[in-house]
Amino acid sequence: MKKTLYGIPNCDTVKKARTWLTDHEQVFDFHDFKKQGLERATVAAWLEQLDWEVLVNRKGTTWRKLPDERRAAIVDKASALELMLEQPSVIKRPVLAGAGKLSVGFSDDQYRQIFSL
Repeated sequence: MKKTLYGIPNCDTVKKARTWLTDHEQVFDFHDFKKQGLERATVAAWLEQLDWEVLVNRKGTTWRKLPDERRAAIVDKASALELMLEQPSVIKRPVLAGAGKLSVGFSDDQYRQIFSL
């Protein structure tokens, strides 16, 4: 299956993941979800595999800048889906699809396990 790394190019964690994949000769496509957007079906599929609380980065600037009422309204998969489509920067990055189980975030150990290295 084709591997796709979702994120934004100026995110340090995404940069590390892209470098790691390239250095370990992993073929992948990069999807800049700020420029290219995200399809509802893609995010909905992620939410079928992972809990919304894993995908929504509540430690990030985008989350913290949301009004209190908006943050309080994110209580389930449906409300998280709408938020992630409206504000893709609220998604924890990077998201790696197509390398087995959907993966969020990056660490050397995490990717070594995913790719059995």
